[in-house]
Amino acid sequence: MRLSVKRSVVLLLTVFGTYTLTRTLYEVLTCPGVVPRTHVVSIGVRNLNQTLYRYNKNTPMVFVGGVPRSGTTLMRAMLDAHPDIRCGEETRVIPRMLSLRQGWGRQTGERWALEEEGVSQEMLDAATRAFLLEIIARHGDPAPLLCNKDPFTLKSALYLSYIFPNSKFLLMLRDGRASVHSMISRRVTIGGFNLSSYRDCLTKWSNAVEVMFSQCMAVGRSRCMTVRYEDLVLQPRATMQRVLNFLKSPWHEGVLHHEEAIGQPGGVSLSRSERSTDQVIKPVNLEALTRWVGHIPADVQQDMENIAPMLSRLGYNPKANPPDYGPPDPEVINNTERVLRGDFKTPTRLKRLVQGSPKMVSKEGRN
Repeated sequence: MRLSVKRSVVLLLTVFGTYTLTRTLYEVLTCPGVVPRTHVVSIGVRNLNQTLYRYNKNTPMVFVGGVPRSGTTLMRAMLDAHPDIRCGEETRVIPRMLSLRQGWGRQTGERWALEEEGVSQEMLDAATRAFLLEIIARHGDPAPLLCNKDPFTLKSALYLSYIFPNSKFLLMLRDGRASVHSMISRRVTIGGFNLSSYRDCLTKWSNAVEVMFSQCMAVGRSRCMTVRYEDLVLQPRATMQRVLNFLKSPWHEGVLHHEEAIGQPGGVSLSRSERSTDQVIKPVNLEALTRWVGHIPADVQQDMENIAPMLSRLGYNPKANPPDYGPPDPEVINNTERVLRGDFKTPTRLKRLVQGSPKMVSKEGRN
């Protein structure tokens, strides 16, 4: 039953995406000789106070991404706690649309056929931009700064920087050994990753993060910022100050207490389908920082430099076990002690969210 529901959802999303893209292309093709309307598309969204926000391709927005299990959900939750920023849950459809657009742009027979029929790359860009803007703008409450968090979107950072010229990017980086251990221990399915093999997952992690890191560097440091998960957890205040300065957003103390904004109007919304939900309902703490230590097979650990060369490139010591990530802030130490003592309790308004699906909770609890 669960598989059929999942397939139905995927089918509905595919139909919706195809319909939106087809409608946009139709509008472009039926107006020859004029500037396509999609080039100046503007979307208006009203908040609860009926204040109208308008978004277009020139509107500043931020894309948060990285390899799954690298702190992308924590980052977006902390940003969502800022009154001027709205990220929301993963859309899931945006990475798929970007992958589809990338396929249309390759020098293949399909691209040639499209251009022969009068469907240019410019039209496809306009249609893709309109689709993404519609999803991002209407994905939640409007805010001065919109944010999208879908981990693998940063594989297309260069393209996104082109179709949204005022966008910025946050690439979350984490020790690949920790990311992979989290994937395997929590059974987080990621396409192409063999969860029965640390060696395979570390190799895939290194390849994936290399692509995103290269994209980030190509976009440029003025528009793409790398953020280490370890820094965010150990020194959240200093790290979030740098992030907000980069985004040109004013400081707000609430970003350090995102857990208090969960479920509140205009605060942080969570989804049961996101595997990090049961972690981000807690304050920033050290619980998951070195959980991977002692779980990497000896033969993989010995060959780590060859298996995951991006560890060294990103500044992680592939031979350190455990590595020294740096000193934690006193507030983080207090948060961690509170979590480990069991002082932190799941807020009543979230009990159904976290415990509402027995199958999900059971799967999440495996180690």
